[in-house]
Amino acid sequence: MAETTRFKVGVVGSFGSARQVLDMAVGAEDAGWDGFFSWDGLSLRSMPVETFDPWGILAAAAARTERIALGAMVFALPRRRPWEVVQQALTVDHLSGGRLVLPVGVGVLDDGGFSAVPGQLQGLRERAELLDDAIAYLDRAWTGEPFAYEGTHVRAGEMRFLPRPVERAAVGHHVPLWPVGVWDADRPPLRSLDRALRADGIVLQLRGDRGFDVPTPDDVSALVAWLTTRRADLGLDAARPFDVVLQGELPADRAAAEDQLAGLAAAGATWWVEARWNPETATPASLLDAIHAGPPRP
Repeated sequence: MAETTRFKVGVVGSFGSARQVLDMAVGAEDAGWDGFFSWDGLSLRSMPVETFDPWGILAAAAARTERIALGAMVFALPRRRPWEVVQQALTVDHLSGGRLVLPVGVGVLDDGGFSAVPGQLQGLRERAELLDDAIAYLDRAWTGEPFAYEGTHVRAGEMRFLPRPVERAAVGHHVPLWPVGVWDADRPPLRSLDRALRADGIVLQLRGDRGFDVPTPDDVSALVAWLTTRRADLGLDAARPFDVVLQGELPADRAAAEDQLAGLAAAGATWWVEARWNPETATPASLLDAIHAGPPRP
């Protein structure tokens, strides 16, 4: 894989009012975190909590911060119109001066935006095809040139999107995209992993029964080795930056958390995103306390 920058640590503003989540973004920058992430969910049946539009949260955070990377864990692109995502992303990208990143995935069926909407494609295969359509549409949109698009499910006449994304070193006028990629060392799923390789990074998720587990250093090193070989096989530019992004909840003991991050960084991970999804323990007060304590470092 290409040489990467220092290991970065971000945090998700999981729960709280819109004002509290914005305070988390500002607090994360003040405390030295590298990234702040909202999340993208609609009327989740299994978790009846307050939810807010991630683009609104990120736009407000862009105006209140100057350094920290901004995104959501993760944007459910298959239930969003790609041309609207382009405009939303460009707005946040320019408000932030080019700090937006786009973790993206197929979404969960528990999301009312899938399960409660007649005609919405819900099968995993169809949502994966919608995700591929959306990624291809975004890639065309960033060029700033007129284009029409006809994919597997998405069709749109000629449009042109200006301004282009803020220019970034190494990737130009392009918002970094991190698709969720599923990893199984015994049976690497090519479609999921190739999608990530053609983008700018991977949000790593283990397959099957380990889907909610935090990857180990052995998992990460095996993935990175496989991706390096596969990237060469596909003829992709080895010099292009590529992030390996992990999310989960670190141990409460700071020394243990730092040791865990050190092992993951040594294995080839480039980002850790602290993501706490239990609303009974991840209260707004506890999230703010953890954010103000600053990020653990490997």
